[in-house]
Amino acid sequence: MRNKYIFRSRISEKKFREILRLFCFDIEAVKIAKMTGVSRPTINKMLKAIRQRIAEVCEQASPFSGQIEVDESYFGARRVKGKRGRGASGKTIVFGIFKRL
Repeated sequence: MRNKYIFRSRISEKKFREILRLFCFDIEAVKIAKMTGVSRPTINKMLKAIRQRIAEVCEQASPFSGQIEVDESYFGARRVKGKRGRGASGKTIVFGIFKRL
C-alpha cells in the first residue's frame, strides 16, 4: 500500500496514521517505536517532519511576521497586606503585542 503523505516512504499509510495518532497523544519516540515496530531513528525523522509541517502551517496562519514585542503589566491598587506580585488580588492584567516594522 502506498503512503500518500510521505513521498517514497517504505512505511505504509496505515502505519503512518498510527504513528501520527500516537504523536497526538504525546507519547515518546521510544515508546512509539516499540508499539509500531518501526526503528527509533525512523520515528525521530518522522516526528521531526511532522513538527516542521505544523510550524509551517502555523506561520502561514499567523497574523504577525518579523519582529514582535510582547509585554505584560499588572495595574491596580497598592498592596495592603496580602499577596505580592502576580498573585496579588485586585490587580488587572494588561497584555500587549507590538509589531516592529
